[in-house]
Amino acid sequence: MSINDIIKNRQKKLDERYKELMEQAYNFRQTDSELSDLAEFRAMRLLNKLNTLRYFSRNQVKS
Repeated sequence: MSINDIIKNRQKKLDERYKELMEQAYNFRQTDSELSDLAEFRAMRLLNKLNTLRYFSRNQVKS
């Protein structure tokens, strides 16, 4: 498995988790603002990791 495949798999998992957390944040918005904020904070941290992976995958040398 190449490094590009590993990065793409990690991106996919993080993206799925990011979407789940954003959905949770949205769903909790009306009932529990603390849980909503926590889910949104976790989603933002994942987005930062995703952006880092996108940066590294963009700069990979194509074999």
